[in-house]
Amino acid sequence: MLRQDLGFRLWSPHEVTWETSRQLVDYHDALRAMDLHVAQIRLGRSPERVWLLEHPPIYTAGTSADNADLLDARFPVHRSGRGGQFTYHGPGQRVAYVMLDLRQRGSDVRAYVAGLERWMVGALALLGVRGEAREDRVGVWVKRPDQAGEDKIAAIGVRVRHWVSFHGISLNVNPDLSHFSGIVPCGLHGYGVTSLADQGLQVAMADVDRR
Repeated sequence: MLRQDLGFRLWSPHEVTWETSRQLVDYHDALRAMDLHVAQIRLGRSPERVWLLEHPPIYTAGTSADNADLLDARFPVHRSGRGGQFTYHGPGQRVAYVMLDLRQRGSDVRAYVAGLERWMVGALALLGVRGEAREDRVGVWVKRPDQAGEDKIAAIGVRVRHWVSFHGISLNVNPDLSHFSGIVPCGLHGYGVTSLADQGLQVAMADVDRR
């Protein structure tokens, strides 16, 4: 299916290789693999790629991370070159690393990020969850039952090198949400973190992937 998001052509499955890793992938190994693949995409030697995986527990800091937002370094901490601030990756969280040639898609990073948000909103809708994007903060959000606030269910942190994207999104399926308490997720105070399981949905990772 060809997705149209804010005039941005995200992808067609006929043009992009999709890969799923069934075992946990070390974060540093994933970074090295992305670096190599992005270089090959730039040279026209490899197809674009969406890589679905899970990591062992780790905190990663984006280029805007504030050290004060690392509250308890109970897991390894990696200073990443992606955009954004602190986030957590771990089992039960579906990470999608998206490696696309943005030169073929208008060379517009803001439109690309909006496209990723709408991709996640659409996938959540198919699972019966109403996720929403916000103008003033990146990611996908779910309103609390009491309507008194909202929690983040999907985070986005991207990097672009020579107009080829990498890093991507993380969707909380059934991670241990207490692991997020070691950081201020994405540097946003006053917001929580939720998951599909926290929303009452026990969904297999493969079913999430299909959506």
